[in-house]
Amino acid sequence: MRRGSAAAASATAAPATASATAATTSALSASRVCMKTPKRREARNPRCAQRADGAQPGGAAVSSPCQRPLLSGLTNNSRIVGLLAQLEKINTESTESDTARYVTSKILHLAQSQEKTRKEMTAKGSTGMEVLLSTLENTKDLQTTLNILSILVELVSAGGSRRASFLVAKGGSQLLLQLLVNASKDSPLNEELMVHIHSVLAKIGPKDKKFGVKARINGTLNITLNLVKQNLQNHRLVLPCLQLLRVYSANSVNSVSLGKNGVVELMFKIIGPFSKKNSGLMKVALDTLAALLKSKTNARRAVDRGYVQVLLTIYVDWHRHDNRHRNMLIRKGILQSLKSVTNIKLGRKAFIDANGMKILYNTSQECLAVRTLDPLVNTSSLIMRKCFPKNRLPLPTIKSSFHFQLPVIPVTGPVAQLYSLPPEVDDVVDESDDNDDIDLEAENETENEDDLDQNFKNDDIETDINKLKPQQEPGRTIEELKMYEHLFPELVDDFQDCDLISKEPKPLVFEGKVRGPIVVPTAGEEASGNSGNLRKGVTVKTNVSPKGDEGDKKCTFMDLAKEDIKDNGRTLHQQLGDQNRTISSVHGLNNDIVKALDRITLQNIPSQTASGFTAGMKKDYSLPLTVVSCAKACPHMTTCGNVLFEGRTVQLGKLCCTGVETEDDEDTESTSSVEQASVEVSDGPTLHDSDLYIEIVKNTKSVPEYSEVAYPDYFGHIPPPFKEPILERPYGVQRTKIAQDIERLIHQSDIIDRVVYDLDNPNYTIPEEGDILKFNSKFESGNLRKVIQIRKNEYDLILNSDINSNHYHQWFYFEVSGMRPGVAYRFNIINCEKSNSQFNYGMQPLMYSVQEALNARPWWTRVGTDICYYKNHFSRSSVAAGGQKGKSYYTITFTINFPHKDDVCYFAYHYPYTYSTLQMHLQKLESAHNPQQIYFRKDVLCETLSGNSCPLVTITAMPESNYYEHICQFRNRPYVFLSARVHPGETNASWVMKGTLEYLMSNNPTAQSLRECYIFKIVPMLNPDGVINGNHRCSLSGEDLNRQWQSPNPDLHPTIYHAKGLLQYLAAVKRLPLVYCDYHGHSRKKNVFMYGCSIKETVWHTNDNATSCDVVEDTGYRTLPKILSHIAPAFCMSSCSFVVEKSKESTARVVVWREIGVQRSYTMESTLCGCDQGKYKGLQIGTRELEEMGAKFCVGLLRLKRLTSPLEYNMPSSLLDLENDLIESSCKVTSPTTYVLDEDEPRFLEEVDYSAESNDELDIELAEHVGDYEPSAQEEVLSDSESSRTYLP
Repeated sequence: MRRGSAAAASATAAPATASATAATTSALSASRVCMKTPKRREARNPRCAQRADGAQPGGAAVSSPCQRPLLSGLTNNSRIVGLLAQLEKINTESTESDTARYVTSKILHLAQSQEKTRKEMTAKGSTGMEVLLSTLENTKDLQTTLNILSILVELVSAGGSRRASFLVAKGGSQLLLQLLVNASKDSPLNEELMVHIHSVLAKIGPKDKKFGVKARINGTLNITLNLVKQNLQNHRLVLPCLQLLRVYSANSVNSVSLGKNGVVELMFKIIGPFSKKNSGLMKVALDTLAALLKSKTNARRAVDRGYVQVLLTIYVDWHRHDNRHRNMLIRKGILQSLKSVTNIKLGRKAFIDANGMKILYNTSQECLAVRTLDPLVNTSSLIMRKCFPKNRLPLPTIKSSFHFQLPVIPVTGPVAQLYSLPPEVDDVVDESDDNDDIDLEAENETENEDDLDQNFKNDDIETDINKLKPQQEPGRTIEELKMYEHLFPELVDDFQDCDLISKEPKPLVFEGKVRGPIVVPTAGEEASGNSGNLRKGVTVKTNVSPKGDEGDKKCTFMDLAKEDIKDNGRTLHQQLGDQNRTISSVHGLNNDIVKALDRITLQNIPSQTASGFTAGMKKDYSLPLTVVSCAKACPHMTTCGNVLFEGRTVQLGKLCCTGVETEDDEDTESTSSVEQASVEVSDGPTLHDSDLYIEIVKNTKSVPEYSEVAYPDYFGHIPPPFKEPILERPYGVQRTKIAQDIERLIHQSDIIDRVVYDLDNPNYTIPEEGDILKFNSKFESGNLRKVIQIRKNEYDLILNSDINSNHYHQWFYFEVSGMRPGVAYRFNIINCEKSNSQFNYGMQPLMYSVQEALNARPWWTRVGTDICYYKNHFSRSSVAAGGQKGKSYYTITFTINFPHKDDVCYFAYHYPYTYSTLQMHLQKLESAHNPQQIYFRKDVLCETLSGNSCPLVTITAMPESNYYEHICQFRNRPYVFLSARVHPGETNASWVMKGTLEYLMSNNPTAQSLRECYIFKIVPMLNPDGVINGNHRCSLSGEDLNRQWQSPNPDLHPTIYHAKGLLQYLAAVKRLPLVYCDYHGHSRKKNVFMYGCSIKETVWHTNDNATSCDVVEDTGYRTLPKILSHIAPAFCMSSCSFVVEKSKESTARVVVWREIGVQRSYTMESTLCGCDQGKYKGLQIGTRELEEMGAKFCVGLLRLKRLTSPLEYNMPSSLLDLENDLIESSCKVTSPTTYVLDEDEPRFLEEVDYSAESNDELDIELAEHVGDYEPSAQEEVLSDSESSRTYLP
């Protein structure tokens, strides 16, 4: 703005006697005066010096703007700087008020018209704000005060939160509060002054962490409140006062104080009966009321005065009259007030008594058609969910329906509490305000409000350096540890009785058995020969032969018929019968098939045949087999065969032999050719043997004494030949499901409420009606306790607690039959405990169809639509919850359409992997290996509480010969110690372990190199009892075994006690493992990643940088995860964490690191859902990918060996850089730890939080903030139909 226009603008605001010429002369004289007193000014504020062009002070030769006259050719920036300098001079010289009035009016004009001016005044290093505040503090002139307040309003209104924070940082809030106090003493009050002060305070208050305390100390609460009371009709004054009351109320002590002085009643006077006049004022009043009602004291006052009914009445009035939806913010404000008042029990009761459920249900249903009203629908949904009366689960007790008497009852802990609980604690009443965690408790609030706004500090991170430093503790004496000597025969065996000298490795050859990849049927792509043996009595035994088979012909299942299977005493031709008999129509026999297969039971299977089908099966139901030979030559195999199930010929093509699909490594050129062969899953025998599985199940001891076998475990599983994408979440699915739940309360007559399955009542009768589904879970690893039919095609399912526990419900595995195709069945699993789940983020449950298996598709598939996970209205008492107040349950809900009529289908949380399956796989591996090439031992580590054996596997390469040098090399190989499945519900850990075991036992040259590098000690299942009995997290002791490593009890935790003993023994004989890794599954994160242990990173995350700098630590713990991030497509380095937390001090990872002294001690977590990065981005994870991860882990160990022994392997130096990487400053801890179920996992990390009440404290503007998101126009909701799957090439 040029000089003329500036003078003209200022003349309008200055006194009438001031002219443009006089103003210019005054400015020039002021400049001269300013030049005479620089020392005094700089002493008062050394930062005053600033360049006229707006640059920041930083050089020695910076001249004061006051030293330059205000000429017409100068920029606007120079003008504002000059004006501020004049104003500062006025403060110091006590110049006449007319000049201050003129200067501030001119600054106001510039601030109103120039954004550049506003930026200049609030720029970093600028003293403009300080000058204004100083003038405001010292001036006695009302007009000057109003001018400055107007300037401040301009600055904070146009500049957003940054400028408000800038004003707070300069002391503005305290000064303005004092000004308000002083102005309130004037009589009469100056309305203009009050409007301005309140407007500025309302904008800067939220940015001042101490604002509530300052306001209370200065006594401004009642000043503002009385202004509103005395000026209810003066809307111009009341509006900013209400805005400031809203800010005051953010402090709960202030909120209570205001409530005592009648603010709640005052707000209801303002919002009054329905009226469209002054809607802006009503909106602010409702926002203020919602903030006030967050105080329990004010909420009780509102309930006592009947205001809940008033709010509902007003809401209905606005809903009816706001036909064009122009006042949605007012309607939302009413709902926010209702949401606040229903945070207390009395408020929820008043809401129910006022028929609030029906009112909000009906109004929200009417709003569904208008997308812009979604915030109203979502907020209504939150209120109704909160007010839905809490119910106990329909169970006689929430303890497990199975009981196992412990040999020793713990003195303390959850199990001891469980045994001491009186029976009545299971009765659940709404005994407390379960929303207290989001309620601001005014009476007990501390004054330290700023602590809440500080950067989050995770108190769970261990900060004691002495505790962090690994300190090897033997724990047990050498004499005690000698009991483990017999489990380490490899350290003393001299192999003198073995013929070890061999020039050529001898291949694995099977006589009388189809040769194929190890990965079939549980991890490969083709079905196994045995899985097709559907007729009674088909038993094909496998024999291991050390002799090679040099034939290169293609071997089919029929080729095997030409060989006599002598141990059975009959030929395969006799067993198969007439191969040409086929069934023309599979579907025509669906009912007959189900009746014939009925159920595999142990009682009716002859021990000699044990084929898995009932011994009395009629010949009419025999299922013919079609022989299909594989036409693709296997790279490492001489032959490959494939037999599929049902009377169709199905060719799987190249997929039948390829094993795990692999990805080209980025560093291929630096990898030896031998290692490049390692990326393929190993070749070897078929691990699944249905007959063997039945024999093993007979010797498996379960608490319920299961006598049935699930079909999927009998048939086996192969990965489907198509990709399964992560399911897109359809818009509004959660609120739709919740609305259906609320209808149960509103339309109770529509609810059937019939029990159709009940483990607690062995005498219940299975309904005979044809349209009712039938359920079963009485088999190994099964978990389903009770089923209640709610509507015709809707069922509530209740899971069983872990044995000797009253919680940990997440794992499920059950059978369903009696379905009809084309019907959408809704299943609600209503007693889950975690606060969020990947079911909200694209994960689907798994289903196995027996009909599909008979039709040559024996695989678990991801199924279900309309899937979501949310908090429901079931809860348990605080006593039963172990002291956790008002523990609520969560619902997994999904809808399924069955493809076949009267099928038998199985549903599972994740791919099941039973204890008997593990024993079968280990036996097959043991019988198949070449003893001249592979050293394989299967020992029993110990017996579990129920008498099952806990297997211990040792794998390494046989010594090259029994010469002394070769024996020494054999014994001196470093150990790698692996364990898995300490948590039964994390079945993915077993699939990863299966991939590791198969790879280690394969003929792959890299696997041989790996065996020659290490001795592997593996405990593949640390919690057999938990797995067998369908537990989710605990053993039969009712305790999480991964929290017992510090002090395991040999009677209650034998597997942990002896696994730790093995490690202690190795430490005692100076054979510390190079790597320890415990395989786990992760329910709330994607990808595969690792947790490790680092002192430096732990200290670094405590923000104690000085201490961190003093810590010297070998960063080798990062090497293996970095290697895996390069070679394993599912692995994600950014999800890894190496922080040691207090809550994890008794886990395997931390104890093995701290007490045993293993630097590379890890937990490897595999997602239950899928991947959001890399090759598998956007896909749900399957057994193929999990087994691949187990194989890739082995490859990573080989690379680790080469990196840590570069001279021995002559590795290029470029790969050594991995070992030398320091802690990246970008590494972020993936905790704070969530304490939900005491997980081995950090808090849930997803962009949108779909958990039930997670957003109660948020101002809900967008639909996605309340549990749903809106897909883009291009997004399409995926179904679980075949058409939605992308088939592999």
